[in-house]
Amino acid sequence: MLNLKNDLRDFSYYCSILILLMELVIVFICIFAVTGLILFLPIKGARAFKHQPPTQRFHEADAVLSRRLLNPGTESYKSYYDHHPESREWDDRSRSAPGLLSADSRYFHPGTFAASKANFEIIDFLGSKTHGTPGAMPLEPTAVKKIKVNLLKVTRFITRWLKQTGAHSVGVTPLKDYHLYSHKGRGSRSGDRIEQTHRNAIAIIVEMDHRMMQSAPAGTTVMESSEQYLRSGVLALKVASYIRELGYEATAHIDGNYEVICPLVAVDAGLGVIGRMGLLMTPDLGPRVRISVVTTNMPLAYSKSNPDRTTLHFCHNCKKCAHVCPAAAISEGPRKQVDGVERWQINSEKCYHYWTLSGTDCGMCITACPYSHPNDWFHRFIRRGIKNNLVFRTLAIKLDNLFYGRKPPMRPLPDWTDIMDEL
Repeated sequence: MLNLKNDLRDFSYYCSILILLMELVIVFICIFAVTGLILFLPIKGARAFKHQPPTQRFHEADAVLSRRLLNPGTESYKSYYDHHPESREWDDRSRSAPGLLSADSRYFHPGTFAASKANFEIIDFLGSKTHGTPGAMPLEPTAVKKIKVNLLKVTRFITRWLKQTGAHSVGVTPLKDYHLYSHKGRGSRSGDRIEQTHRNAIAIIVEMDHRMMQSAPAGTTVMESSEQYLRSGVLALKVASYIRELGYEATAHIDGNYEVICPLVAVDAGLGVIGRMGLLMTPDLGPRVRISVVTTNMPLAYSKSNPDRTTLHFCHNCKKCAHVCPAAAISEGPRKQVDGVERWQINSEKCYHYWTLSGTDCGMCITACPYSHPNDWFHRFIRRGIKNNLVFRTLAIKLDNLFYGRKPPMRPLPDWTDIMDEL
């Protein structure tokens, strides 16, 4: 009888333990379910962060990369700084620094710098090919009859062709007045007014390699940057040539030969938004991209444009690019009214001055951006949560800092970039 009582007591004890464990499991399931609902319910909370297109056109001569081409002692130098004296101090300071891709710069590296110069030399050569006339193919210099194209089919053809040959994404938009510079600011046409002669624009996005960018601001960043400027330029040139062969006008806008502001075209083509660092933020790759554009009068089907406010909200709270910027050129504050629209504006003079010291185009802001992580399943899941939910978006910033660091460490250059003999 005593053993029976003990057995019943033990059984009752184990039952109570089992019930407690089941209750704990239910509690954890409920917590997990509630947490999941909080993190994944569509609560975007970013209504205040609307993309605002420019209200006016910009003169290309005012861009710091155009001003760097002004030579002291020339009439153009004197004329520009007579009208813009506020720019002279920083510009002259940059001219006195070693310079981009200079052997005297901080991150000089024979292999990557030589490769970058080779890329830019080819890009410069391709600049003469951006404009052309329909049917002007050298092998068959006969006039081409304009082919009546189906706008859906020809847009599909161009998009598939570009993606098959190196583009990450492609978008089409009506060409708008604010997409264009008001005047050319470099080259033989410097000072010429840019007229809107085309009605459509194709924006082409190419990816910059994640590993190459992780050594920012060292030589692989400028090497990869120039590589993708070249790739995007070749893609734009061949599409422009293709369109001309169909009998329509087309112009390629590539590095050093722009008549349009490529990020603005890309936004309206549905490929991203302009983030805190002043670069295009794409959904899959963040700012780790390069852009080229083709403008044309050929009929095309337009992409859906719905600039993602959640990315702007993320940039507002993140500030990681501003914290890592060695030139302190990126604002940590909220968007401000600039030329009639609310946006972030970087200090391009400080940014470019750092380029002239480092010898590279830096890229630390691009590398640090949480959107720049590899486009794998895990980071696609994170980006989906960021886009969908306000709480998830806030948590993602903290976790990114925890796992990757508030200031991600600079990785060594890949071994294969070393070309020097051992001493």
